[in-house]
Amino acid sequence: MRVVIKDSYQQLSLAAAAEVAQAVRIKPNLVLGLATGSSPLGIYQELIRLHRAEGLDFSQVTTFNLDEYVGLAPDHPQSYHAFMHEHLFQHINVSGERTHVPVGISDDFGSYCRSYEQQICDAGGIDLQLLGIGRDGHIGFNEPGSSLGSRTRLKTLTAQTIEDNSRFFDRPDEVPRFAITMGVATILDARRVLLLASGKKKAKAVARSLEGPISSMWTASALQLHADATVFLDRKAARKLKQLEYYHWIQRQAGDICP
Repeated sequence: MRVVIKDSYQQLSLAAAAEVAQAVRIKPNLVLGLATGSSPLGIYQELIRLHRAEGLDFSQVTTFNLDEYVGLAPDHPQSYHAFMHEHLFQHINVSGERTHVPVGISDDFGSYCRSYEQQICDAGGIDLQLLGIGRDGHIGFNEPGSSLGSRTRLKTLTAQTIEDNSRFFDRPDEVPRFAITMGVATILDARRVLLLASGKKKAKAVARSLEGPISSMWTASALQLHADATVFLDRKAARKLKQLEYYHWIQRQAGDICP
């Protein structure tokens, strides 16, 4: 696992966006896994700038989002469909037919989740997956205790996740209690993974996931098993890492390109 530590959220966002942009330029028909929440916003802003200023072309890119709230229609203002449209899709030349966000309304969630997995497979698998991390170490909505072999499925959210996400809703009781999420194994199938974390509230989760034992109680720890995972952190998120000086030393020696 490669760990890149930057001084600020803006710097880590620019560094991660540069890797996404490079991947798109190398493979114009990239299959890109996307995340929502505050962590990837800086990346999306930079990708939009690169598209407008430098012609970064998303016309052949296919996207798959990690998750969606159950019970929210795609046109609900707090749905992840709406989030992606507002913060990325409407600003770049990605085809609507190539964007995939789980639908939170279904008569048969089991069948729908299997079909989402099949769509990823039919697209050739995810080349590059973006991830954030929850305060309890979850990736996607794979809450503590999720199977590390899990696939896309319906998941009950923890009280902490509901509390963390309540800032996006008018009232806490409006936050959905369930979500559709890619499973941990689905995420690990991606050829490359970029995980982003900023702020002191994420420091414990980062330390437990990067340097602790692999455990279903900290689902991000499963990324230790991935052959090509890069973690972008700011100094506050990195502050509890025991190997912090070693990670800085690697960056000084290799200019942030050490595997």
